[in-house]
Amino acid sequence: MQQIINFLIKNKNFILFMLLLFVSLVFTIQSHSYHKSKFINSANWLSGGIYENANDLSSYLSLKSENEILVEENRRLKNILYSKEDSLSTIRFIDSTSYPTDYMLRAAKIIRNSYSNPNNILLIDKGTSDSIATDMGVINSKGIIGVVDRVGGSHATVISILNSISRINAQLKNTSHFGSLSWNGKDPNIVQLEDLEKLAQFKENDTIITGGNSTLFPKGIPIGIVKDFTLNTTENLYVVNVQLFNDMTNLEHVFVIENLHREEIDNLLAPEN
Repeated sequence: MQQIINFLIKNKNFILFMLLLFVSLVFTIQSHSYHKSKFINSANWLSGGIYENANDLSSYLSLKSENEILVEENRRLKNILYSKEDSLSTIRFIDSTSYPTDYMLRAAKIIRNSYSNPNNILLIDKGTSDSIATDMGVINSKGIIGVVDRVGGSHATVISILNSISRINAQLKNTSHFGSLSWNGKDPNIVQLEDLEKLAQFKENDTIITGGNSTLFPKGIPIGIVKDFTLNTTENLYVVNVQLFNDMTNLEHVFVIENLHREEIDNLLAPEN
């Protein structure tokens, strides 16, 4: 305490000067509108900058929850698209593409993607506890991803369309001609539509969609566009290179599709003993 008193006595002239300067500044700001407005604007700029940075930080920290909200909303809207509650029709139309109604979608997240492998297997964060089962289709907002293969309690593996054993029914959007979608293991952005009849009429940039001839995917899920095509060795069927809509190297949020009538259909199509 004595040291503080000694400091104040020794520097009393300086302290008095600073006090008078502060008082004069207060009177100047109060009595002159120009100086007052400058001071207020400066204070507002400083506080505004602090609040803006704080808001940016808060927005960044809430991105994950916002993302989850958007995914859930997307899932809900897609379920409405596939729901049976439309009294006017059993088919909904979106962007000139028809979708059967009897499907349920569940949101999931890809937590492992080995797209560089010829037999790509994805891992998702949902399993039997989330009503996920084998042979369910997997899509995202841009198109097809693959088919559920093995299922655990809280996780499941998905055979990606970038897998040499993957075979998915697909067709030209503008015709009824269809073939089998596969992958030659080369470019992760390009898959092949094989066994397309030579009579089919199409051109580059035509859209390829799911054909709906299986219980995995409803008809009309987007796949990609025709990049180029050639005839096979017998020259009676086309092999089409399809540029995917999806970037298969950058996947996160997906939807698992359950065909609500799959068991009934499979039983009806099963050969009799």
